[in-house]
Amino acid sequence: MDLVALEEIKRLKHRYLRCVDTKDWDGLADTLAVDATADYGTPVYGSPLHFDGRDALVAFLRDKLGEGMTTTHFATQPEIDIDGAEAVGRWAFQDTVIVEAHRLVITGAAYYEDRYRRADGGRWRITHTGYERIYEAMSSLDDLPSFRLTANRWAVEQVASREG
Repeated sequence: MDLVALEEIKRLKHRYLRCVDTKDWDGLADTLAVDATADYGTPVYGSPLHFDGRDALVAFLRDKLGEGMTTTHFATQPEIDIDGAEAVGRWAFQDTVIVEAHRLVITGAAYYEDRYRRADGGRWRITHTGYERIYEAMSSLDDLPSFRLTANRWAVEQVASREG
């Protein structure tokens, strides 16, 4: 097994998730192939979501998880199979989305199913990503009267520094 490629793919997936959480949309785009696709099976949107192309996927994530949203995404337990310049990965996944404007917290879990391709220059890119939820739970912040969000300063500063 190509252990260098394995570590590069792990780092790629973690960078993808970090860029979503820190709202680094250019960094997120850099993790994806131009022709990347995505399928997200998440009950909050009703029917499954499908995206064709990096630009469509990044635009959706920017719109739905951007300003006013605090998110954390964790992918662990990777199972990655590499075949030359292509690979398939499966990841256990958990996330939390806090939407203060709607007084809502969403938590969930799934298994990501990804495909990767080594691009020109040797860098890996995500060519497909997606999951179908195992569960998704929603809680009203009104039901959590002691809830206070105080740890979001770093994310706000990061967004401001990229925009300014």
